[in-house]
Amino acid sequence: MPRPICFMIMPYGVKPSQKPDGVGAPDQIDFNRLWTAAFEPAIRQLGYDPVRADQDLGAAIIKEMIERLAISDLVIADVTTPNGNVYYEVGVRHAAKPTDCVMVAADWTRPLFDINQMRQVRYPLPAEFVDDATAEQIRRIFVEGVPRLARGQSPVFEFLPGYPNTDPRRVSSFRQTLEELSAFQAEVLAARSLPSPACSTKALELRDRFYGGGPVQVVVALELLYLVRDCTGWKAALQFIDSLPAELQQQALVKEQRALAQSKDGDHNAAIGALRALINLTGDSSERRGLLGGRYKRLYIAEQDPARKAEYLDQAITEYEAGMQLDLNDYYPGSNLARLYRARNDEDDEQKARVSAAVTMVACERARAKTGKDPWLKPTLLGAAFDAGDVARAKELAKEVRRDGAAAWQLETTLADLRRTVELHSGDTSTALARILADLEAVSVR
Repeated sequence: MPRPICFMIMPYGVKPSQKPDGVGAPDQIDFNRLWTAAFEPAIRQLGYDPVRADQDLGAAIIKEMIERLAISDLVIADVTTPNGNVYYEVGVRHAAKPTDCVMVAADWTRPLFDINQMRQVRYPLPAEFVDDATAEQIRRIFVEGVPRLARGQSPVFEFLPGYPNTDPRRVSSFRQTLEELSAFQAEVLAARSLPSPACSTKALELRDRFYGGGPVQVVVALELLYLVRDCTGWKAALQFIDSLPAELQQQALVKEQRALAQSKDGDHNAAIGALRALINLTGDSSERRGLLGGRYKRLYIAEQDPARKAEYLDQAITEYEAGMQLDLNDYYPGSNLARLYRARNDEDDEQKARVSAAVTMVACERARAKTGKDPWLKPTLLGAAFDAGDVARAKELAKEVRRDGAAAWQLETTLADLRRTVELHSGDTSTALARILADLEAVSVR
């Protein structure tokens, strides 16, 4: 009698582990060894015939893959590395069958996106080559854990009652919700166009009208958070975050904003602790390292003791460097490095400043070509022009910043950096940049 089929989704060959920083894990993973020594025998022990996609299926690979994902009695997906093919195939299975899709991963991995919120069978993977002892551990964990998670329901079937035959009334209700959301976003945009006192008043009115302390859509909560932050201030933003439902407060983006609000409210050490906890829990990113660098930069600026001041400066540089290396396309971490290198003025710091400035400019130009709508883009380019002592470019960008406007906290952050940059220049360049800075400081902002 034929046995049920288990289809295994996983990468082939030896691949980079893409491990999170600070995690004890191998640099590479031998997925073929993992399959032959651990996964395949464990699947057989569970009573299934194991099938792994043939990497040489050629033009038929999509057809074969979809068939196997939809028809197999059990699908197991290894999500140890952020592999786009594996994530796509998990989505196909979730939409095809209500049960029997199990995700597995090394115990040190931090999966991306919504996958991170779903239960997984975690197994030990301390080295690239899976030795016999580790393989035995993995097989035992598989045999115990896979059947338990296989009974769980696909999120598609769980959250869409009646799927795939969704009730048309539910579709109509969803369309109405989208129309209401569009009207809400139009009100938010209108509020942002108001001058300072009126913007703040309208932001608080929208907050009270669209959030009463109970359940709220994530997109509505975030729009209100950003509006309150930009029009009313960080203290009000912190109060709003703390009023949100617990599940929203646990969102990584909300945690980032809360840490930033804590720092803007003066508690830099609490913000640093919150950001490090977030990195440990959900993984590293250039944004989070940049935020950490910014908190240490503020401590460096405020510190009076020379030894502690030097420590904070070194730590700020370390965090910004880590952020830049995590994503060279993100201009945020690198945008602060040039002036910090020059402030430290160690051996090779001037060369490092020039390199970081060049990386930042390339990232900025890429962002401008891609969307051009990032509110931080022109202030960052302005800072880079100040760093380079490019007076003509600084004049041009200052006009654009004045014309486009900025939230008060964004402009003040930019001005504070420009003041320090002016101090690092001398002669005619310093005088000319100081005049541009004075013109910006005279601008009335919200």
